[in-house]
Amino acid sequence: MEKLKGQLEAALRAAVVRATAERGWPAIAMAEVGWEYPADPAFGDLSTTVSFAMAKQLRRSPREVATAIQRSAVLEPGLVAKIEVAGPGYLNFFVANAWWQGVIREVLTAGPAYGRAKVGQGERAQVEFVSANPTGPLHVGHGRGAALGDAIANLLNTVGYRVEREYYINDGGSQMRLLGESVWARHLEAGGKTVQFPDGGYHGEYIRDLAEQAAAAVPGLDALSVNQAIAICTEQASRILLAEIEADLRAFGVVFDSWVSEKSLYDSGEVEGVLAALRAGGYLYEEGKAVGFRASDFGDEKDRILIRSTGEPTYFTSDIAYHANKIHRGFHRLINIWGADHGGYIPRVKAAIAALGHDPEILRVILLQMVKVLRGGVPVPMSKRTGEFVELREVVSEVGKDAARFIFLTRRSEAPLDFDIEAAKRQTMDNPVFYVQYAHARSCSMARKAAEAGIPGPYQDADFSRLTLPEELHILKRLAVYPEIVLNAALACEPHRVTTYLQELAAAFHGYFTKYKDTEERVVSADRALSRARLAMVAAVRQVIANGLGLLGVSAPERM
Repeated sequence: MEKLKGQLEAALRAAVVRATAERGWPAIAMAEVGWEYPADPAFGDLSTTVSFAMAKQLRRSPREVATAIQRSAVLEPGLVAKIEVAGPGYLNFFVANAWWQGVIREVLTAGPAYGRAKVGQGERAQVEFVSANPTGPLHVGHGRGAALGDAIANLLNTVGYRVEREYYINDGGSQMRLLGESVWARHLEAGGKTVQFPDGGYHGEYIRDLAEQAAAAVPGLDALSVNQAIAICTEQASRILLAEIEADLRAFGVVFDSWVSEKSLYDSGEVEGVLAALRAGGYLYEEGKAVGFRASDFGDEKDRILIRSTGEPTYFTSDIAYHANKIHRGFHRLINIWGADHGGYIPRVKAAIAALGHDPEILRVILLQMVKVLRGGVPVPMSKRTGEFVELREVVSEVGKDAARFIFLTRRSEAPLDFDIEAAKRQTMDNPVFYVQYAHARSCSMARKAAEAGIPGPYQDADFSRLTLPEELHILKRLAVYPEIVLNAALACEPHRVTTYLQELAAAFHGYFTKYKDTEERVVSADRALSRARLAMVAAVRQVIANGLGLLGVSAPERM
């Protein structure tokens, strides 16, 4: 579509030159052309309001300007069938059937590469996502973040960025000590001792399981001092939980390129390094025994404490070091996926990046709303194992990776999501992932039946001009916009655009098949040449659906 728009824009500019010269109007520079896709096909395939901006310069009505452009336009017959002036001055373009029919060859020639672009020009981008504290299992909210981050990484790779996926392990804060205290307390309880469970401690059966595993791994645990025992419980529990997290993510189709520990930033001296850099720049101040950062000098709403009066650093301190670490590793774009409640954290991190001498716009934060799990419309009780939330592994085990990932990606990240387990399991057309996957499987079935009927592929040499039914042209138009959908989804970091597109393409394909399957206009008919053209279109649909599902991390089954 970008090539088509470029050709149309060139023709428009030439038409403006002719129109102004023929009418004695002053020569003007044509405004940038903005294209829209009319919702009603009666208004064409592409529409522009370029005449409105020109009308102000020419002191003419937009409709008069649009009419002049229309009459002066010289367009190739194989490109545009007609141009109409509508309303107060819209220019509506009706693209020639031949152009849409040519999309089939483009799709089949490119194959898996259809939809790829090079706008990223090899720039390094990092997507940091999930990054759940290793204090418990992953829940469905983490699953939504995992699907989102992985799909964003796929999209950015597809449009030319070199992307790395990273998991930041928050293992340096007080929550890790609290985990160890919780496991130690459960261990003592298992031994018949009465203990006071730590305030804010972690509950659930998984803590008892961790206590058993820690005791088995360290036979002399009871002989150690309390602090030594808690330290070992912390190390054992976090190691086990992190292994479970990695396994759950791998089963969900998410594999990280790197795992960075918060604790390692302290051990390597990077936290001290950024504090020294901020101090050298004059951006730190003392408030009693506490040390603060002048974040308000860089657009944050107020200054921020980095070192508490107790000498303990805040979470923000290691976050500054972590982002400096990312930039020093040579990434040009940093994309973080955070929970929706972290929105207020963005300005302070950008302020720190700016204070360290970097462009704060290198960072882009995507906020993610939580997921409500339902079963037949009824909220699902909390996990028996955690006692607090529904685990990702439970949902994936029941509905499958494909359904979970696809449904997680059906809405904008900042919109809440209801995930109904029964609906996700349903093998019917009202299940969105089944609907799209079945379109792929149906197209595969058509290809098999065609081969059995003596019309095997490939079909690139078919006569695509035979595809003139309204439903066929509608499908071709949907195929044509796929690269644009992918590019816009990548740049906006919004995979749900691809999910929506696939549902629309599947709807067009299923509708076409259903309407004509028992008529002379069915895909495989007695007209061999027409059958080959239609089978080529079916093959193009199959390819685009497979490409799109691949971006979402969802499989494209050949049989269902």
